[in-house]
Amino acid sequence: MKTNKYVEELKAKSAEELNQELVSAKKELFNLRFQNATNQLDNTARIKEVRKNIARIQTVITQNAAK
Repeated sequence: MKTNKYVEELKAKSAEELNQELVSAKKELFNLRFQNATNQLDNTARIKEVRKNIARIQTVITQNAAK
């Protein structure tokens, strides 16, 4: 249910906002990977969650481009 709401929020955003969100998510993923490599990350499941969010953002961008 939570992901459906997130996807609906993404669909309501403009292309520029989606690109901004994508950059932000990629930065977060980089930081999480860095923390994981240095054994500072407590919640490793967050990496998987951020990766899926990046895929969702890219999917919405692709769908908007196809319209």
